[in-house]
Amino acid sequence: MTHSITVVGLGSGDSDQLTLGVWRRLQSAERLYVRTEHHPVMALLQEEKLAFTSFDSVYEQHETFPEVYEAIAQQLIDEASAGGSVLYAVPGHPMVAERTVQLLRERCPQAGIVLEIIGGESFLDQAFVRLGFDPIEGFALLDAAELQASQLQPRVHTLIGQVYDAFTASDVKLALMERYPDDFEVVVGHALGVAGEETIVKVPLYELDRTEGFGNLSLIWVPRTEQDTVLNRSFDRLHEIVAILRSPEGCPWDREQTHQSIRKNFIEELYEALEAIDNDDPDGMREEFGDVVLQVMLHSQMEEENGAFSVYDVIESLNEKLIFRHPHVFGDRDANNADEALGNWEQMKAEEKKRNGSDQVRKSQLDGIPADLPALMKAYALQKKAAKVGFDWDELGPVLSKVEEELAELREAVGTGDAEEQAGELGDLLFAVVNASRFIKADPEEALSRTNAKFKKRFSYIEEQLRINGKTFDQTDLTEMDRWWEEAKRQ
Repeated sequence: MTHSITVVGLGSGDSDQLTLGVWRRLQSAERLYVRTEHHPVMALLQEEKLAFTSFDSVYEQHETFPEVYEAIAQQLIDEASAGGSVLYAVPGHPMVAERTVQLLRERCPQAGIVLEIIGGESFLDQAFVRLGFDPIEGFALLDAAELQASQLQPRVHTLIGQVYDAFTASDVKLALMERYPDDFEVVVGHALGVAGEETIVKVPLYELDRTEGFGNLSLIWVPRTEQDTVLNRSFDRLHEIVAILRSPEGCPWDREQTHQSIRKNFIEELYEALEAIDNDDPDGMREEFGDVVLQVMLHSQMEEENGAFSVYDVIESLNEKLIFRHPHVFGDRDANNADEALGNWEQMKAEEKKRNGSDQVRKSQLDGIPADLPALMKAYALQKKAAKVGFDWDELGPVLSKVEEELAELREAVGTGDAEEQAGELGDLLFAVVNASRFIKADPEEALSRTNAKFKKRFSYIEEQLRINGKTFDQTDLTEMDRWWEEAKRQ
């Protein structure tokens, strides 16, 4: 006995969209199942007294759509396995936004069931006609239930289907607002092509979920656009702008730059970004982070012009690194706290170096620290690397004793009057202090930055007191300034 399932599409509207071939299959079906009774063609089946079984009750038995689709597909396979042929009718076209059909395609061969799919007019056909756009201009079809901002491409027409209710429309709105202005105009279509039921309305994005009438036959159209307010929120547009600036038709200054000529700019922009962070200035961070990204884009563009790599290669390498070094997130390892997570990172980093051979290139345990790293940060990094191989004290006591020892040696050097010796002993003292910072788990760079900010704030208080008292620095002394300093400490 042949076990088979035939899937037919009922079209996206009323019976006028039903194909003759599908109608004949419906009339001759031994066992007819429909995914839902909520479709205009159902009136014709009832009028012609065609017996059918609906899966609407399955929707009520499960909490999520994936569970519903799994249940429907399994029931159809069970029915076909019992013998004979089964006809399964779905709204629209079986191969457009129909998860149950995809599940049947995956599982019927394993179950020994012959699967036949017969198309019907999909809601896309009516969307192209009723909304009036040509998909050749660029077109994307997305599912409202799984919509992510990363899927959106403003330069192509976007249809968002399966917008069943206002809650789903609200989720769609939030995703669209990641890429489009709040007042960007979108189009909502209900029951396209169904006489007497069709509704098409244009609304600003912020009103999308306030529109009435969402149901099984609803969709949202986001027209393609070249508006700067939209495109300027995309990474591709940034890449395009930088390429234009470096092109023969672009900016003369940008064209002349090399890695070395703008190297210092990179450093300056990083420090300006750090200042915005230290000042807890969101507006400043937004601007300065952009300047840092620009440096990455410019250097990557130079290499793209040389044929070495593009910024997309940079992003690919970064994504691969992040996934590889977080096995507790993307793999099968565990990390219950930050220390365990860092341990995983270091292990995978070592494995990464072993795979690419970079561990053979480095001859010293201290290799791999950037030569131009600021001295305080470099000292911290050197000590951390040395500590990993056991070159370190076990507790804080000896570390503090070393600080006292180096301070005493500095005092002796000061007594000699030898400037070079004094500088050397000062360096030893600073190095010992950095070592102490590791033991109390305080980053020395961050600690000194906080002290710098504290000093600046207190000194500004002294300047303010001088202004209030109508004085200048020439008209005060250390005793008075020290008094104001102590006042500032109490602020």
